[in-house]
Amino acid sequence: MSLLADLLSTLIDRRPVSVLGKADGRPVEALCRDLIGSKGEVSGYVLARQILDRYEAMDDSQKQDFFAFVNGDMDIDEGEVAGALAAYAADGSVASYRRLMTAAEPARQELARRLNQVPGATGRLVAMRRDLLRLAESEPALAKLDVDFRHLLSSWFNRGFLVLRPINWQSPAHVLEKIIAYEAVHAISSWNDLRRRLLPADRRCFGFFHPAMPDEPLIFVEVALTRGIPGSIQTVLAEGRDAIAPDQAATAVFYSISNCQEGLAGISFGNSLIKQVVDDLSRESPQLKSFVTLSPIPGLMDWIRETGLEHTVGDPDSLRQLAARYLLEAKASRGRPRDPVARFHLKNGASVHEIHARADLSPKGLEQSGGAMVNYLYDLGRITENHEAFATNQKVAASSALRALIRQPLPTQA
Repeated sequence: MSLLADLLSTLIDRRPVSVLGKADGRPVEALCRDLIGSKGEVSGYVLARQILDRYEAMDDSQKQDFFAFVNGDMDIDEGEVAGALAAYAADGSVASYRRLMTAAEPARQELARRLNQVPGATGRLVAMRRDLLRLAESEPALAKLDVDFRHLLSSWFNRGFLVLRPINWQSPAHVLEKIIAYEAVHAISSWNDLRRRLLPADRRCFGFFHPAMPDEPLIFVEVALTRGIPGSIQTVLAEGRDAIAPDQAATAVFYSISNCQEGLAGISFGNSLIKQVVDDLSRESPQLKSFVTLSPIPGLMDWIRETGLEHTVGDPDSLRQLAARYLLEAKASRGRPRDPVARFHLKNGASVHEIHARADLSPKGLEQSGGAMVNYLYDLGRITENHEAFATNQKVAASSALRALIRQPLPTQA
């Protein structure tokens, strides 16, 4: 996989173009208008590079003004859209269809495409969207511009362009540094901590990369190969644990999945990542029988407090029962499960398999879920069925043991 990734990365030439052009002192808005109208490849490259350089030198106030300009001045022409739609309705010709498609696309989408011709620009545009998402919190009108960003980035980061790479102790140091920085579930405290997660023979890590950003992981998953299904993250990450030979493992445990790029928020890679890793591990270790997660339950304690059920949390059994009710019954909008991690795995075709109390005793784990964690089971024979039931009816697939647990009465108030 590493060889394939390296080969694909060479498809995108990241070398700088030798013709840099003179610095242009005009306002960045004028440069953007010229770039949209540019016909020459070199002149377009020079304009795009200068716009990106100028943007990155801006403070937040200037960036907000830049986004407001792109959002407003490069919007669609409503009159042109109406005329093009009328022409297409009248004759349905290829020419009128082409006119309609051109009119319906705002000029800011073409601006982004032309900016992307600069080597390394894809990552810079991802960073630009990160700024946009942050600044749009105080300027809701900018959400329209984000629709265009998300549309383009969803295409550019299509699964067909992504490369799955194993990440191990021999990976380049700059990639390993980013794994430490981007780990969002169980913080990596040191290089020794990272070594314990990557070096032993019963540990795996995989990440998606894009050929235009070959040194930047987009998302990665950490995997433990175990004999059985673990009930705590302390066991998985124990400093003095004894590693097992991979051929002795019966279970692959996905214990941490981290998105890395804030500028790609809302563009999902996790579904494809898990499916690809399951497929690769199945081929590598055909003796593996179970594929499960050991996942946090981030909204559990908030839900318990909101529903006034704090008095029922007396021991691990009652916490497990409340967690089961939360995961199987608590709903958000449109009947979806309230818990975001549950939504992710259930949409992928997993089922809620088992809940463990005292499974994450870190300050973060105790705060968000009272220390409880959950296994989501990826049963290869039922993934499609579970996915269809969830997508169609928001049906939550769960083990019979957890179904029985939520039918029991909650503890009586003290």
